[in-house]
Amino acid sequence: MTDYIKTIWPYVMNSWRPALEILILAVLIYYAFRFLRGTRGWPVVIGFVVVLVVLFAVTAVLKLQVLRWLLTTFSAFFAVAVLIIFQPELRRMLAELGNLPLFATAHEQRESIEVIIQTVERLAEVKIGALIAIEQSIQLFEAVESGVKVDCEATPEMLETIFFPNNAIHDGGVIIHGDRIAYAACIFPLTQRQDLNKSLGTRHRAAIGLSEETDAVIAVVSEETGMVSHAYKGQLVRGVTLEELRSFLTSVLLQPAKTHGAIEWLRARMGERPKPGPAVVTKSEPRPAAKQTGQ
Repeated sequence: MTDYIKTIWPYVMNSWRPALEILILAVLIYYAFRFLRGTRGWPVVIGFVVVLVVLFAVTAVLKLQVLRWLLTTFSAFFAVAVLIIFQPELRRMLAELGNLPLFATAHEQRESIEVIIQTVERLAEVKIGALIAIEQSIQLFEAVESGVKVDCEATPEMLETIFFPNNAIHDGGVIIHGDRIAYAACIFPLTQRQDLNKSLGTRHRAAIGLSEETDAVIAVVSEETGMVSHAYKGQLVRGVTLEELRSFLTSVLLQPAKTHGAIEWLRARMGERPKPGPAVVTKSEPRPAAKQTGQ
């Protein structure tokens, strides 16, 4: 047995590096495809890969030396072309890696929760519509590209001002990052689900759509009824009280020993999605959020 180990040991020592390189490349390619899947650049990825595979296969089978030489010579230019074509996706991926909220404090999250509760209570009383997204581990670049950069401290007064009907940026959603309002007047992606009630408004469909594509937590106030709702992981819960909203936000944002950063980001990038379920859950009839007593 010892002689056998001594015999194969040199082969093991010489082959572990190539095996490690293959493993690293496989993982990188796998996660790159996972990341790009479903984005606007995904059809271009498929077309680009298909063309390259076909060209290399044809040159190998037919032994087209000139074409093979050209493909090999211009491989560096292909890499530059990939960087140019997929620049938005690559920029978004690198930005997400560089902005993992590993150090977000519980104090900031608690302050943001109370700001949202107070804002929702005030807006629901006077039936002013609102759409507020709390950013977590996935950066909301697709949404903020159409928004107005605000970058100010998140306070109920500022949020009320933004959503006031006569304000120039009251349409669209607000993105809260940490304890600050990052963007306003953002256009969130609408859900493509066909099983929704036709009476569901654009604001609520946008909340579901954003929660389907990201791990953001969205609070919604209906302009017609003053009803309060929240959306998360593709599900909208309507007709919640302020206490129910506070409990939900606390359970999602302040779970004990929760690692919002790398683990949540990897789960999202791996394509992990919640099990299919009802898109809308109505806890009560349309009504404004109940005021809290004894606060």
